[in-house]
Parts: sequence; structure tokens; C-alpha cells
Amino acid sequence: MTKMIFVNLPVRDLAKSTAFYEAVGGTKNPQYSDETASCMVFSETIYAMLLTHDKYKSFTERPIADAKKSSAVLIALTVENRADVDNIVDQAAKTGGSADPNPKQDHGFMYGRSFEDPDGHVWELIWMAGAPAN
Repeated sequence: MTKMIFVNLPVRDLAKSTAFYEAVGGTKNPQYSDETASCMVFSETIYAMLLTHDKYKSFTERPIADAKKSSAVLIALTVENRADVDNIVDQAAKTGGSADPNPKQDHGFMYGRSFEDPDGHVWELIWMAGAPAN
């Protein structure tokens, strides 16, 4: 069985967050989405579950962190080329996120930038020379 990853993110405005993640390359899977959650597909094995705060609280008793003030996780995705890194970060900035909350990385063989979603969750996009295609 192929392993899959589901990144669960608490969001304040489900519709706004869904539109944001569609703009940066995710596709909403209606089979696993409802008025409390949007399942955003990035590949056959990578999914982001956008959950309203009430839905997120049903999975944990811990308080929801304010991702704009603290960091609990850094999420990194590979992309096909350097241009994809720039294009997706630029699209994130145009659709309610912000570009480059962390320093750009350019080591020649590896290039990366990050974006912050409307709720403050930081995603890194990385291109690596010689990496398998997505």
C-alpha cells in the first residue's frame, strides 16, 4: 500500500482558505469535503485537510495555535522546476497569502521559497536538481 500524508490545518474562513489553496495548485475533492472541511489534493499521496476550528477541535483537546504568532510545523513540498517555485509563491501573495515569510534559499542545486496562507501556516516550495518528477 502506498503511504499518503494528510496535513490537517485549522482555518478561520473555510471558503476563503479553499479558494486560496485552489489558487496555489490544490484541487478540492468533494468526496471528503463538507461545510466543515475541504480536502485539497496536491498529488496522489499528498492532501491538505482544511478544517473549521470547531471541526479541528473535535480531533484534539489542545488549544489551536495562532500560526501568525508561533510555529509548530514547517511544511515543504517539492515542485518540478525553479519557475514553479516563483509562480506558486507569487500566486499565493496575489490570493490572500504572503510571500517569503522565511528567507529565500538558493544553493544552485536547490532553490526554495515560502509562502504564508491566510491563517499563517507556512509552506516551503523546493526545487532540487536531479529529484524525481512529481
